[in-house]
Amino acid sequence: MRPLDENETTQVFEKLFKFTGNNLKNIVENPSHEGSETKPGRYCFRMNTNRVYYVSESLVKRATNIKRDNLVSLGTNIGKFTKGGNFHLTVQCLNLLAVNAKQKVWLKPTSEMSFLYGNHVLKGGLGRITENIAVGDGVVVFSMSDVPLGFGIAAKSTQDCRKMDPNGIVVLHQADIGEYLRMEDEL
Repeated sequence: MRPLDENETTQVFEKLFKFTGNNLKNIVENPSHEGSETKPGRYCFRMNTNRVYYVSESLVKRATNIKRDNLVSLGTNIGKFTKGGNFHLTVQCLNLLAVNAKQKVWLKPTSEMSFLYGNHVLKGGLGRITENIAVGDGVVVFSMSDVPLGFGIAAKSTQDCRKMDPNGIVVLHQADIGEYLRMEDEL
């Protein structure tokens, strides 16, 4: 485990900012429950091979006793760097994004399974949508009972969604909780 360099930190924060906006501050400054009450610990970002983890500082200190080759995972895996050097969020960061999401979309119960099978969100399956979503914004997808299902990129703005036909794509799928079953070998 090593700290992220400046370029890697910039890429991770830009991707998280796309989904959380100014709530990124809550993620970075989140106090850890480990440590003393007078001086609580903090969370930090660490990298192992090409994966980025969100982990408490006290856990990082305890993990220094383990050889790097033997350390498989630590904390919450929030994403990975591709061979081309781009950063991609993984489905494991969904809980972190859902709590701090700026833009949200709620699905009707009839279209939840379609999204969980890896399909895009269509206008006909849209239950609710937050105001002022712009094209290209990061969007967290919820069920109507506020259970986070996944996340994606807005294909249409909130205003355009009102005018489009029911088969138009509203959110482009990026990750969903169904990936735990579909990609069991890789995760």
